Amino acid sequence: MRYLLLAVLAAASGLCNANTGVAFVHGTGKQTNATADYWKPEFVNNVRGGLANPANYVVINCDFTKYMWDAAAGGCLAGQLTSFINSKGITRLIVITHSNGGNVMRWILSNPTYDSRYPNIIAKTVRVNALAPSSAGTPLANAVIAGNVFETSLGWIVGQRNDAVRMQQTSWMASYNANNLYGTAGRPALPKLFRTVVGTDVDSAIWDSDSYCGGYVENVGLETTQLWLNSCSDGFLECSSQSAAGSVWFQDKARMAGSEPLSHNQSRRACFGLDTILRNDMRS
Repeated sequence: MRYLLLAVLAAASGLCNANTGVAFVHGTGKQTNATADYWKPEFVNNVRGGLANPANYVVINCDFTKYMWDAAAGGCLAGQLTSFINSKGITRLIVITHSNGGNVMRWILSNPTYDSRYPNIIAKTVRVNALAPSSAGTPLANAVIAGNVFETSLGWIVGQRNDAVRMQQTSWMASYNANNLYGTAGRPALPKLFRTVVGTDVDSAIWDSDSYCGGYVENVGLETTQLWLNSCSDGFLECSSQSAAGSVWFQDKARMAGSEPLSHNQSRRACFGLDTILRNDMRS
């Protein structure tokens, strides 16, 4: 009993002496001001407020229109994380990703010898909280690349026919998962905890105030594209894709206020208490 108590005290002491930081990693697109244009300040500030030192945060701005291993994507992410770790003396890194950002982070975790910066990032990372990750791709990327009828309605969601959209085709992600990435069924486990928040539905009723969180027009678009996905989806990704890598932390309705679902847009916003859950997670 005495040894158990000492072990608990030692672990608590290590946590207290640690310097924890959080990184926000955006999804598909080229970002230059992701705080304002992707996450919104309310979300970022609420989450980082849970840190012992709320100044220990970085919002990543990279070109995620590229393949995950590209210098402008994985290389950029590695560079910005390394600068953050070094400048702030971070010893415990919590990474919050959204959508395709989960793939770029999973590339780093799965390929430690690809870049000399990767091992230190992996060593400092304690967990990745992956919000609606596109771990198995999406049929909507298939549609965009095929150039079929979806393209006009999908352009604002996934952009043009860039490399990142091409990469997120379901058959391509199946190949990457089988050969280049860890964490999916039948593959080696990721070296650090990769846990997902899964969005299961989209609400866009004009009379429902909850439909306006994150942007009403965006939610209407996601409900439209949901028609081409499985019944369990966030309007962009099927639940099976969001759950394909790592472990499921929770599905939206199990933890959101009012048992609300999270559309793909709402899972990067301060909607229904998501930001509070992530804020509280900064303390452990």
